[in-house]
Amino acid sequence: MATIDSNNFENILIALADPTRRELLDLIALRGQATATTLATTVTVSRQAVVKHLTILKDARLVSSNRVGREVRYKVCPQQLSSTAEWMKNLAEDWDRKLDWIKRIAED
Repeated sequence: MATIDSNNFENILIALADPTRRELLDLIALRGQATATTLATTVTVSRQAVVKHLTILKDARLVSSNRVGREVRYKVCPQQLSSTAEWMKNLAEDWDRKLDWIKRIAED
């Protein structure tokens, strides 16, 4: 299975569970980087809510931030997403094998 930071894994799953955070993550990935103000004009939540969502994404290490003058720009951290996606893929393959085994037993 994929190596995943077990201390951060729950934070990643919590961050990805919210549709607004997934939308923000998609928007940041599409743009390469974005500010909270820019993101707030695209989604249906307030700028303050966007900042809170970005904090959760940052705590899960799914995005990083960089201050440029008065702006804080966010960008996606692909390594966290890659390891999480690989873990989920391996988990799905493991369950497929188990279900195939159960199906073979039931058919025999």
